[in-house]
Amino acid sequence: MTKHRLIVEEAFEGRRIDVFMAEMLPEHSRSYYQKLLGEGHVFIGEKACKANHKLKKGEEILVELPEPAPLEIPAENIPLDVVYEDEHLIVVNKPQGMVVHPAHGNYSGTLVNALLFHCGTLSTLNEIPFEEEGGSASEAEGESEEGSKGGFSGINGVLRPGIVHRIDKDTSGILVVAKSNEAHLKLSEQLKAHTMTRVYLALVEGRVKDEAGRIETMIGRCPKDRKKMAVVTRGGKKAVTHYKVVQRFQRNTLIEARLETGRTHQIRVHMAHIGHPLVGDSVYGYLKQKNQFKGQLLHAKVLGFKHPISDEYMEFEAPLPEYFRKALEGLH
Repeated sequence: MTKHRLIVEEAFEGRRIDVFMAEMLPEHSRSYYQKLLGEGHVFIGEKACKANHKLKKGEEILVELPEPAPLEIPAENIPLDVVYEDEHLIVVNKPQGMVVHPAHGNYSGTLVNALLFHCGTLSTLNEIPFEEEGGSASEAEGESEEGSKGGFSGINGVLRPGIVHRIDKDTSGILVVAKSNEAHLKLSEQLKAHTMTRVYLALVEGRVKDEAGRIETMIGRCPKDRKKMAVVTRGGKKAVTHYKVVQRFQRNTLIEARLETGRTHQIRVHMAHIGHPLVGDSVYGYLKQKNQFKGQLLHAKVLGFKHPISDEYMEFEAPLPEYFRKALEGLH
């Protein structure tokens, strides 16, 4: 069971508790939290909270999220671009538009479905610092998985066997997935220690002035929209991105972004923060996009790590995909 402690701030005073939980913990719906309230999984102090409770500033809410029932993930014969594979891990080049793992309402067609068909089994470990883009909040952005023939469950969710880190659906590029528990643990340790090499290419709006730069902020849930991440002054986690200009165009810049940390949507949030959001990013970018791309122009180009068993440093690179190349060809 996962527990969350929430403090009621002044902006939520007088509002219904189910509305508050849905905004603070947006991975579930209001109706889900109404069900939790009815089943006695939400507390103020030691007393179970009623569904019609109106919030007071300073109240501490304890929310218990029961572990979801294990679900069987179907193995699906979906083509994979395998960059490297051995008995402990597999490195793949994920295409734009593919979701990394199943989630509520989307249980097929994901990278995990394809990997289960290709590999047969994946790690069952429930230990992961979970970084997406490299990112760390449940889609985020922190979660891991337990795997068996009958289903996948554990402290970090139910549908993410083998997943050490992830990238967004509309981000393409390199990912490493663990096939053994030992590999999963050691890869997760490297991710947590920020010793993995993770380099992205991104096309951003405007002409970036400096040749290179370092962005350091705190990133957390956006106070105004809990489904988004944002640069925050409190309640977030340290996020550091290094960038350098690869090529300037008339109204855009191609940059290389190297992650020192890996928070959910880190590159997208950081580049928007300095006034250069990613082209095609409908969440953090311009409301009116000049071109109708399927998503943000972001590609995980390089991934490097020590092999979890041999300790040998390995580095892999994914070439720029066609969708990205075509976008660049249309610029001047």
